[in-house]
Amino acid sequence: MCLAVPARVVESDGRQAVVEVMGNRRRVDVSLVDARPGLYVLLHAGIAIAVLDEAEAEETLAAYRAVMGDAAAPAGRLAEGAGSAQAPDGVPGEGEAT
Repeated sequence: MCLAVPARVVESDGRQAVVEVMGNRRRVDVSLVDARPGLYVLLHAGIAIAVLDEAEAEETLAAYRAVMGDAAAPAGRLAEGAGSAQAPDGVPGEGEAT
């Protein structure tokens, strides 16, 4: 099963952006949407697939936090590149089997 997660855009350079999800930052592909800093996007497999309003994004993130508990605590790392094989902290990136 796949999930899409709301992410706040921190900075954008057109096709790529740095987004923040529950305190974690990641560089992602935003070429499918108009992603500007401060907006929320729906992130799936390292690609922003839609722009969300802030209320909807915060409601969804609150639900994730409620379900995940301590697992939703921020790690604060920036993983470079959508589709990277491995994040710096040893957590599998997109496209890597677990």
